[in-house]
Amino acid sequence: MKVSIDYSLCMGDKNCNLVCPEVFEYDEDQLQSRVIVDEVPSHFEDAVRKAARECAPEAIIVEE
Repeated sequence: MKVSIDYSLCMGDKNCNLVCPEVFEYDEDQLQSRVIVDEVPSHFEDAVRKAARECAPEAIIVEE
């Protein structure tokens, strides 16, 4: 699984960072979250899907 963020949609509310800090990190300079892994480890896939579902502006893009 791969995940990315559409930065034109990201509101920087940090929810994804709370749901899965092993995959998402908040960039204090850009005031947006960013993905910190190339491939999502299988044991974090459910958390990444949850973060994507809970992302209000739908900025998280999951590629299965």
